[in-house]
Amino acid sequence: MSDPILSLKGIHKSYGDLEVLKGIDITAHKGDVIALIGSSGSGKSTLIRCANLLEVPQQGDIIFKGDALRWTEKRGQRVPADDEQVRNLRTHLSMVFQQFNLWSHMTILDNVIEAPVTVLGQARNDAASKGRALLKKVGIGDKCDQYPAQLSGGQQQRAAIARGLAMSPTAMLFDEPTSALDPELEAEVVKVIKDLARDGTTMIIVTHDMKLARDVANHLIFLHQGQIEEQGVPSDVLDHPKSERLQQFLSATL
Repeated sequence: MSDPILSLKGIHKSYGDLEVLKGIDITAHKGDVIALIGSSGSGKSTLIRCANLLEVPQQGDIIFKGDALRWTEKRGQRVPADDEQVRNLRTHLSMVFQQFNLWSHMTILDNVIEAPVTVLGQARNDAASKGRALLKKVGIGDKCDQYPAQLSGGQQQRAAIARGLAMSPTAMLFDEPTSALDPELEAEVVKVIKDLARDGTTMIIVTHDMKLARDVANHLIFLHQGQIEEQGVPSDVLDHPKSERLQQFLSATL
């Protein structure tokens, strides 16, 4: 097996007295698709936000391609010690959010190429050529010159995925990428994610969609109250749940 791309070890995260994550371990190798499932408040989104430091865990290690993030303390708070490490992590871990987060004043193509031009220093013409190809790849190549408000929710989410891919990421993080969409639009986005999985894209996906988890992931993790309750091959976990809590969760969702 290849060396891990991303390892989260012993991740703890609290907000005041509320302990959201209680020592989580996750490892993603190249080509892995890891699905995180669990009820609301189980810590799924917090965990994936810790992976690229949108949230800073109070304890635990984040190791990206063998390089462990270094930490320091400022005003009693744990913070990353090396800004360059943070930039490298965020540059190579693209995140797709539930609410798209496209810039409304920019065309879809400009949304896709903004980061490659400003962060990676790519020539605008080169970035635009790649951006058009990526928008075609996700099925909205004809929407380059339109604005987000002119697109459906499913089209906006596919644009957000193209924007993430434009950074040529080592891995992609998805935080409930289909939960804001109705079933027809959800199917559009699921197709793109399945295509990425077939292409060997490394992904960690927070999802409420058990069918997506079953069809796309090679490893499934069920979180409950900030801890890993069960994990394994999706078909095994979903078809033969061992814990009472997972059985209850699946009976309510399937």
